[in-house]
Amino acid sequence: MFQTFTAQSSPDQGPPRLAALRKRMAQSGVDGFVVPRADAYQGEYVAQRDARLQWLTGFSGSAGFCVVLPDLAGIFIDGRYRLQVRSEVADVFTPVNWPETRLPDWLPDHMRDGAVLAYDPWLHTVSEINELREALPNIILQPVDNLVDAIWDDQPPPPDAPFSLHPIEHAGETHSDKREKLAKELRVDSVVLTLPDSIAWLLNIRGADIARNPVPHAFALLHRSGKVDLFAGPGKTRDIEDHLGADVTPHDIGVFLEHLAALAGTVQIDPKSCPDIVASTLRTAEVTISEARDPCILPKARKNPVEIAGAKAAHERDAVAMVRFLAWLDATAPKGTLTEIDVVRALETFRVQTNALRDISFETICGAGPHGAIVHYRVTEQTNRMIAPRELLLVDSGGQYVDGTTDITRTITIGTPTQDQRACYTRVLQGMIAISRVRFPKGIAGQHLDALARAPLWLAGQDYDHGTGHGVGSYLSVHEGPQGLSRRSEVPLEPGMILSNEPGYYREDAFGIRIENLIVVTPAPALPGADPAREMLAFETLTHVPMDRRLIDPDILTSAERGWIDRYHADTFALLGSRLDEPTRAWLQEACAPL
Repeated sequence: MFQTFTAQSSPDQGPPRLAALRKRMAQSGVDGFVVPRADAYQGEYVAQRDARLQWLTGFSGSAGFCVVLPDLAGIFIDGRYRLQVRSEVADVFTPVNWPETRLPDWLPDHMRDGAVLAYDPWLHTVSEINELREALPNIILQPVDNLVDAIWDDQPPPPDAPFSLHPIEHAGETHSDKREKLAKELRVDSVVLTLPDSIAWLLNIRGADIARNPVPHAFALLHRSGKVDLFAGPGKTRDIEDHLGADVTPHDIGVFLEHLAALAGTVQIDPKSCPDIVASTLRTAEVTISEARDPCILPKARKNPVEIAGAKAAHERDAVAMVRFLAWLDATAPKGTLTEIDVVRALETFRVQTNALRDISFETICGAGPHGAIVHYRVTEQTNRMIAPRELLLVDSGGQYVDGTTDITRTITIGTPTQDQRACYTRVLQGMIAISRVRFPKGIAGQHLDALARAPLWLAGQDYDHGTGHGVGSYLSVHEGPQGLSRRSEVPLEPGMILSNEPGYYREDAFGIRIENLIVVTPAPALPGADPAREMLAFETLTHVPMDRRLIDPDILTSAERGWIDRYHADTFALLGSRLDEPTRAWLQEACAPL
């Protein structure tokens, strides 16, 4: 099994660890220290060695940070985690609603002019530090060696698993072709690459440094010649050197800064992902810096035909596992014998039985009743509870397959739902259908579409505190930029981009509802009377797993919405029916019956 259910830190450990950090701060002569949920590679998920925020505070969410001052420790968390943080951190930490309250707004009320705020320059981007310096002219920002590392006596070692190659039959393009294309577009002498998924995509390699995300911990320099210098831990490239070839030179990661300082000409960095120490090293060496977006970001997001075909195959395989799981759940849960951990383990078993699963794509979210209202709830042995009749069960999960990454959420009723639950579920479903059906002109970004998913909830005075969708990688990170469906997503959507479509509704201490499919941007089919000069795009749904029809109130849906869900279910049965044993096939046929 993949998932563990033991919490890495607990609230009772917070006070002594916070006290130890404050003692270290005093010894270092600083007045504050920032502890982000980040590593040097700026990934959403971090290795155990880099889980400093969780070790210090107990908070296990995938975004946030803590600012420790002599008499106050603010932990900044977004809307997904405001229920979760209450149970995970001790009262010595003060939750701060973020991004509504930004650090430059909060800090002047709690730090005197001339105070020193320390930070680890490996863990903060160039943009972050520049914005803080500009917004906080009266506070001294000081780079230091990490102060949490100094008090973390049993800190795990860095991950040391060797890298592997990602074969051409799944990548769809050789790394030499990718390097050549990018090099032709460069207007600088070298580009610093610090995002692991960018390096993985560019060189057609994968890693095992981060649980659930097959990315390699590495830095790289892409030169105008198309050659690459690759910097990684000792021995990590030993299995891929033939694959890399003569134009990719491996180096020990310990000499990365030394190589930066020796660069000539103009060097490009992405200030939104590049660690601050990279820029300061280049400046000290008087290397000319150019700032621009990581050149791998958009090509990686625009999946090629081979990657899209792989995504479809992975989703079909994963859907078979999900249907088998849902049929089992439907037969077993009403007996009242299942816990949340039982459900997680069963779902992993069904995925393992595909004989193709490399890993789950993130820690399964399985919340029954009030736990479903905790958006990114992760069950532990301490929080595990029985699943009771008439509760809603929210299960958000995914798989990593060599041909694609999946992410799916289904909300299931255990027994007969209330009319209120059905109405809320149906409004969430209406939002998901709206995104699924939309056609939009080229140039539209996710922020322009996000409201479509929320409109049915808004009409009922309801909403949700997370984005409607995120980008998804190709056997890479389950959360991938730059594309998204949210108010903050300004990147125009392009064909080949894969996104999630996951509106929700959460009622504290009662239930949570989320429905999630993955979708891919495609050219929209032609329509009679459409303007031929206006290029239109649409979404093709990749996920085919039935919704819980018991939770759908057909009277709330429009005829077009009812038609969409009936077609979706008909397509689902046609796609999966022949791949199932007879009892499961019969369950699916009933689950996919017309409304």
